[in-house]
Amino acid sequence: MEHEAEKMAGRRWHDMGGDAAGPVPTEQHDFSLWEKRVDALMVISSSKGYFTVDGLRRVLEDMGEEAFETMTYYERWIASVNQNLLEAGVYTPAELGARMSEVAARGETYGEACDG
Repeated sequence: MEHEAEKMAGRRWHDMGGDAAGPVPTEQHDFSLWEKRVDALMVISSSKGYFTVDGLRRVLEDMGEEAFETMTYYERWIASVNQNLLEAGVYTPAELGARMSEVAARGETYGEACDG
């Protein structure tokens, strides 16, 4: 038991380095449109200097274990991108909320948004 405590000393809950994690899925994943947009937003925003990979990683690691158990990979990434953009002053929480309300009012689907 003491050996396990020594092994974990200095490691955070998400650090699986050296631990057995099971097989790595090798089948292709067809990314959804919103996942592709998250990736594009991350690349564009970081290339404009709004954040670094270290900033993204900091937010991801600070989310806590529950986020890694309940959120998908891209849900965690968009949360990290958003937090970094807020910290960089790209927009305020109020501006984000207003824009989200505008988008929600367009409808649940692209079809509804186009019809409105």
